[in-house]
Amino acid sequence: MNELMIDFSDQVDDLFIGQFREWDLARDNYSQIDNVRVRKIGFPGYEVSVQYNPGRITSSAARVDTKSIEARPCFLCGKNRPPQQRGVAAGNYVILINPFPIFRRHLTIVCINHIDQRIAGHFHEMLDFTASLPGYVIFYNGPQCGASAPDHMHFQAGNKGFMPIENDMADERLCRLAASAASTRLFIWRNYGRGIITISGPDRDALSEIFSRFYGRFALTQHERPEPMLNILASYSDSRWIIHIIPRKIHRPSCYFLEGERRILLSPASVDIGGVLITPREEDFIKITASDIESIFTEVCLDEKEILSLTEDLL
Repeated sequence: MNELMIDFSDQVDDLFIGQFREWDLARDNYSQIDNVRVRKIGFPGYEVSVQYNPGRITSSAARVDTKSIEARPCFLCGKNRPPQQRGVAAGNYVILINPFPIFRRHLTIVCINHIDQRIAGHFHEMLDFTASLPGYVIFYNGPQCGASAPDHMHFQAGNKGFMPIENDMADERLCRLAASAASTRLFIWRNYGRGIITISGPDRDALSEIFSRFYGRFALTQHERPEPMLNILASYSDSRWIIHIIPRKIHRPSCYFLEGERRILLSPASVDIGGVLITPREEDFIKITASDIESIFTEVCLDEKEILSLTEDLL
């Protein structure tokens, strides 16, 4: 087992207690989580939640073009973080509480070095953190897939039981076993409105190898990008990892760029595609419809046919 794969749960619990005592902004924002408004919108066989969370406006509307990134200090670098923000040291990373939460327990896991947001070479670290924080789902937003700091390598984590995808995987009408080899399994999602690939197993190296194979295959279709567009959700229980890989076509849907009443300010990242859409504006929370959500997922995600092509003989 990698030396990083120790259980950080108790240290993280202590971190929340200490930060709520010392950091007014974080304490106040987490105290509002229970008051966040939520709507559930039904689709055949599953539901999607919509969360009205005005505290996420900075992330949803973040300017992530190269010029804007270069013009601002990196808010994940230690020298630029708030003086009240403390963390838990974890190898080449530090675990911080996210002061603008989506979850009741929301973490940002930040590389101590200022390097670009790239999953290549860091996927095994993601798996390590998933095993080290068994009460959390660890997620990765690519540099063009919802990361508001594409210039600084980081993961995020949120408490389990929040995203519908966690339970939806048990429904064989939505998620079916497509292939298996030894103890590793590959699942394909159908009739879910968004193309997702799921791999599961107890062997860290085998999962890393499968991901590397998929990454190389997908990269050939987006060779002009800094990395192929990806979101990843990962969890660990009963000595097995479950990893949802979400290949993307575009960063933001067309409704994001419309004007007036037609605009919906929603920039989908891992949590959104996991089934909880984050709307920082009340008007969007109220007006978004099942048809809007279907269009957003269709624009942003690959379809089932494209997913099948990418996963053929993968395992």
